Amino acid sequence: MGTLIPDRRTLVVSLAIAIAAIAILLAMGRAPICECGYVKLWHGQINDGGNSQHIADWYTPSHIIHGMIFYAFGWWLFVKRRIGGAQGFRWGLPLAVFLEAAWEVAENTPFVINRFRSVTANWGYSGDSVLNSGADILWMGFGFWLALRLPVRVTVALAVIGELVAGYVVRDNLTLNVIMLLYPLDAIAQWQAAGGVA
Repeated sequence: MGTLIPDRRTLVVSLAIAIAAIAILLAMGRAPICECGYVKLWHGQINDGGNSQHIADWYTPSHIIHGMIFYAFGWWLFVKRRIGGAQGFRWGLPLAVFLEAAWEVAENTPFVINRFRSVTANWGYSGDSVLNSGADILWMGFGFWLALRLPVRVTVALAVIGELVAGYVVRDNLTLNVIMLLYPLDAIAQWQAAGGVA
Protein backbone atom coordinates (compact mmCIF):
# COMPACT_ATOMS: atom_id res chain seq x y z
CA MET A 1 0.00 0.00 0.00
CA GLY A 2 1.13 3.57 -0.57
CA THR A 3 1.96 3.32 -4.27
CA LEU A 4 -0.31 3.79 -7.25
CA ILE A 5 -0.40 0.16 -8.35
CA PRO A 6 -3.33 -0.30 -10.73
CA ASP A 7 -5.61 -3.34 -10.57
CA ARG A 8 -7.53 -4.99 -13.41
CA ARG A 9 -10.48 -2.61 -13.12
CA THR A 10 -8.35 0.54 -13.26
CA LEU A 11 -6.33 -0.87 -16.18
CA VAL A 12 -9.58 -1.43 -18.09
CA VAL A 13 -10.77 2.09 -17.27
CA SER A 14 -7.40 3.49 -18.42
CA LEU A 15 -7.66 1.60 -21.70
CA ALA A 16 -11.24 2.82 -22.21
CA ILE A 17 -10.13 6.43 -21.68
CA ALA A 18 -7.33 6.03 -24.23
CA ILE A 19 -9.71 4.47 -26.78
CA ALA A 20 -12.22 7.29 -26.20
CA ALA A 21 -9.48 9.88 -26.85
CA ILE A 22 -8.52 8.13 -30.09
CA ALA A 23 -12.18 8.07 -31.18
CA ILE A 24 -12.52 11.79 -30.40
CA LEU A 25 -9.37 12.61 -32.38
CA LEU A 26 -10.63 10.62 -35.37
CA ALA A 27 -14.00 12.41 -35.10
CA MET A 28 -12.10 15.71 -35.10
CA GLY A 29 -10.69 14.75 -38.49
CA ARG A 30 -7.12 14.10 -37.36
CA ALA A 31 -5.13 11.92 -39.78
CA PRO A 32 -4.81 8.34 -38.53
CA ILE A 33 -1.12 8.19 -39.57
CA CYS A 34 1.36 10.52 -41.19
CA GLU A 35 0.05 11.90 -44.47
CA CYS A 36 3.36 10.74 -45.95
CA GLY A 37 1.71 7.29 -45.99
CA TYR A 38 4.13 5.36 -43.80
CA VAL A 39 4.91 4.84 -40.11
CA LYS A 40 8.32 5.32 -38.52
CA LEU A 41 9.43 4.24 -35.06
CA TRP A 42 11.56 7.41 -34.73
CA HIS A 43 11.36 10.77 -36.46
CA GLY A 44 14.13 13.18 -35.47
CA GLN A 45 13.14 16.41 -37.26
CA ILE A 46 10.91 18.85 -35.38
CA ASN A 47 10.10 21.28 -38.18
CA ASP A 48 8.97 19.21 -41.10
CA GLY A 49 5.83 17.37 -42.12
CA GLY A 50 6.76 14.28 -40.10
CA ASN A 51 6.91 16.06 -36.76
CA SER A 52 4.43 14.55 -34.26
CA GLN A 53 3.23 12.06 -36.88
CA HIS A 54 5.10 8.89 -35.93
CA ILE A 55 5.63 6.69 -32.86
CA ALA A 56 8.51 8.56 -31.21
CA ASP A 57 10.25 11.89 -31.69
CA TRP A 58 12.09 14.57 -29.71
CA TYR A 59 8.88 15.30 -27.79
CA THR A 60 8.57 11.71 -26.53
CA PRO A 61 10.68 12.52 -23.43
CA SER A 62 8.12 15.22 -22.58
CA HIS A 63 5.33 12.65 -22.54
CA ILE A 64 7.40 10.26 -20.43
CA ILE A 65 7.95 13.13 -18.00
CA HIS A 66 4.18 13.80 -18.03
CA GLY A 67 3.77 10.27 -16.67
CA MET A 68 6.28 10.93 -13.91
CA ILE A 69 4.56 14.20 -12.99
CA PHE A 70 1.11 12.61 -13.08
CA TYR A 71 2.36 9.80 -10.85
CA ALA A 72 3.58 12.40 -8.33
CA PHE A 73 0.23 14.22 -8.54
CA GLY A 74 -1.69 10.95 -8.08
CA TRP A 75 0.50 9.99 -5.14
CA TRP A 76 -0.13 13.37 -3.52
CA LEU A 77 -3.88 13.16 -4.19
CA PHE A 78 -4.64 9.52 -3.44
CA VAL A 79 -1.91 8.54 -0.98
CA LYS A 80 -0.84 11.67 0.89
CA ARG A 81 -4.25 13.40 0.87
CA ARG A 82 -6.05 10.01 1.19
CA ILE A 83 -8.68 10.88 -1.39
CA GLY A 84 -10.80 7.82 -2.15
CA GLY A 85 -10.01 5.89 1.00
CA ALA A 86 -7.74 2.87 1.27
CA GLN A 87 -8.22 1.83 -2.36
CA GLY A 88 -8.22 5.31 -3.89
CA PHE A 89 -4.54 5.10 -4.80
CA ARG A 90 -5.33 2.52 -7.49
CA TRP A 91 -7.00 5.29 -9.53
CA GLY A 92 -3.70 7.07 -10.14
CA LEU A 93 -3.22 5.52 -13.59
CA PRO A 94 -6.74 6.28 -14.89
CA LEU A 95 -6.31 9.86 -13.69
CA ALA A 96 -2.95 10.08 -15.49
CA VAL A 97 -4.39 8.62 -18.70
CA PHE A 98 -7.34 11.01 -18.51
CA LEU A 99 -5.04 14.03 -18.09
CA GLU A 100 -2.80 12.94 -20.97
CA ALA A 101 -5.77 12.09 -23.20
CA ALA A 102 -7.37 15.46 -22.45
CA TRP A 103 -4.12 17.17 -23.41
CA GLU A 104 -3.88 15.18 -26.65
CA VAL A 105 -7.39 16.28 -27.62
CA ALA A 106 -6.80 19.92 -26.62
CA GLU A 107 -3.40 19.96 -28.33
CA ASN A 108 -5.05 19.12 -31.64
CA THR A 109 -7.62 21.90 -31.60
CA PRO A 110 -7.06 24.78 -34.05
CA PHE A 111 -6.51 27.21 -31.17
CA VAL A 112 -3.62 25.24 -29.63
CA ILE A 113 -2.10 24.30 -33.00
CA ASN A 114 -2.02 27.99 -33.95
CA ARG A 115 -0.60 28.90 -30.55
CA PHE A 116 2.21 26.35 -30.99
CA ARG A 117 2.96 27.69 -34.45
CA SER A 118 3.07 31.31 -33.33
CA VAL A 119 5.04 31.20 -30.09
CA THR A 120 7.03 27.96 -29.82
CA ALA A 121 9.87 26.34 -31.73
CA ASN A 122 7.25 24.28 -33.59
CA TRP A 123 6.60 26.82 -36.35
CA GLY A 124 5.71 24.01 -38.74
CA TYR A 125 3.40 22.19 -36.31
CA SER A 126 0.14 21.00 -37.86
CA GLY A 127 -1.13 18.79 -35.05
CA ASP A 128 -0.54 15.15 -34.23
CA SER A 129 -1.54 12.11 -36.17
CA VAL A 130 -3.85 9.81 -34.18
CA LEU A 131 -1.02 7.26 -34.13
CA ASN A 132 1.29 9.83 -32.53
CA SER A 133 -1.35 10.85 -29.97
CA GLY A 134 -1.96 7.21 -29.07
CA ALA A 135 1.78 6.64 -28.77
CA ASP A 136 2.09 9.74 -26.59
CA ILE A 137 -0.48 8.28 -24.19
CA LEU A 138 1.52 5.04 -24.10
CA TRP A 139 4.78 6.95 -23.51
CA MET A 140 3.08 8.77 -20.63
CA GLY A 141 2.07 5.37 -19.24
CA PHE A 142 5.71 4.28 -19.49
CA GLY A 143 6.76 7.34 -17.49
CA PHE A 144 4.08 6.54 -14.90
CA TRP A 145 5.39 2.97 -14.68
CA LEU A 146 8.98 4.21 -14.26
CA ALA A 147 7.89 6.50 -11.43
CA LEU A 148 6.00 3.60 -9.84
CA ARG A 149 9.03 1.30 -9.96
CA LEU A 150 12.04 3.57 -9.47
CA PRO A 151 13.25 5.53 -6.45
CA VAL A 152 12.19 9.19 -6.52
CA ARG A 153 15.74 10.47 -7.02
CA VAL A 154 16.25 8.18 -10.02
CA THR A 155 12.92 9.28 -11.54
CA VAL A 156 13.83 12.94 -11.07
CA ALA A 157 17.30 12.34 -12.54
CA LEU A 158 15.79 10.67 -15.63
CA ALA A 159 13.37 13.58 -16.09
CA VAL A 160 16.19 16.12 -15.84
CA ILE A 161 18.34 14.13 -18.28
CA GLY A 162 15.43 13.93 -20.74
CA GLU A 163 14.93 17.69 -20.53
CA LEU A 164 18.63 18.47 -20.90
CA VAL A 165 19.20 16.12 -23.86
CA ALA A 166 16.15 17.38 -25.79
CA GLY A 167 17.05 20.97 -24.92
CA TYR A 168 20.59 20.49 -26.15
CA VAL A 169 19.76 18.62 -29.36
CA VAL A 170 16.68 20.51 -30.60
CA ARG A 171 16.57 23.51 -28.26
CA ASP A 172 13.12 22.50 -27.09
CA ASN A 173 11.67 20.40 -24.29
CA LEU A 174 8.72 20.25 -21.89
CA THR A 175 9.88 23.19 -19.78
CA LEU A 176 10.49 25.45 -22.79
CA ASN A 177 7.18 24.43 -24.37
CA VAL A 178 5.23 25.33 -21.23
CA ILE A 179 7.02 28.66 -20.86
CA MET A 180 6.50 29.59 -24.50
CA LEU A 181 2.85 28.53 -24.54
CA LEU A 182 1.95 30.45 -21.38
CA TYR A 183 4.35 33.40 -21.38
CA PRO A 184 6.48 33.63 -24.55
CA LEU A 185 9.91 35.15 -24.01
CA ASP A 186 11.82 36.79 -26.85
CA ALA A 187 15.14 35.60 -25.39
CA ILE A 188 14.07 31.95 -25.65
CA ALA A 189 12.64 32.44 -29.15
CA GLN A 190 15.90 34.05 -30.29
CA TRP A 191 17.99 31.29 -28.73
CA GLN A 192 15.87 28.62 -30.42
CA ALA A 193 16.05 30.43 -33.76
CA ALA A 194 19.85 30.76 -33.46
CA GLY A 195 20.05 26.98 -33.24
CA GLY A 196 18.09 26.52 -36.43
CA VAL A 197 15.04 25.23 -34.58
CA ALA A 198 12.65 28.01 -35.47
